[in-house]
Amino acid sequence: MRERSPRGQGAALRGEVLSAAMDLLRETGSEESVSLRAVAARVGVSVPSIYLHFADKQALLDAVCAEVFDALHVRMKEASADAPDAWQGLRRQGVAYVHFALANPEHYRIVMMGRATSLSPADEIASGAFAHLLDTVSRCVALGVLEGDPVQLGLQLWAAAHGIAALLIAKPMFPWPPVEELIDNTICAAGLGLAAKARIPEDELPADVVVERLNRLRLH
Repeated sequence: MRERSPRGQGAALRGEVLSAAMDLLRETGSEESVSLRAVAARVGVSVPSIYLHFADKQALLDAVCAEVFDALHVRMKEASADAPDAWQGLRRQGVAYVHFALANPEHYRIVMMGRATSLSPADEIASGAFAHLLDTVSRCVALGVLEGDPVQLGLQLWAAAHGIAALLIAKPMFPWPPVEELIDNTICAAGLGLAAKARIPEDELPADVVVERLNRLRLH
């Protein structure tokens, strides 16, 4: 059994418990395996010690979700840090998002593909990752590349990134084309599609009209 933490080091124990839960989730690929007893055994403390920091298993899993959101924020911020402009940064953030999901599939499942947590929609929108995305989208609107409400645009871009990430995680044996190319093409298509749609806003246009208008966008 782990020795009792000295006074004032409760935060260190909380970090150890959280890290153990994340490791168990990564190793087992199942949130059912992340029991308080299993986490306590890994850290070397009693289950009541965990209750000093987390009310129950759901509270622990919610904290894991928050950690994943924070890590995703850092990764997206790093990916776009040296981009020449916000538009290129947006593309890099989308690609980084998908790569993060693929590198952390179990954690991504519980956060984005599992049952609902106690995190509210407001919490998720205000989270670092999405807030950073919205900031980049807003700067793209200021540049004139995108047009519209940044929140609505951000949600659509998020849907595209999540879609390809979820498919790659759920169907790893599917005969996908080269993954790197697939990810980049999907992210680019989402961004360029939104940019083009703002220039061709009418619904149900005949195909020849759509082709004619899109051809105007070609580089000569």
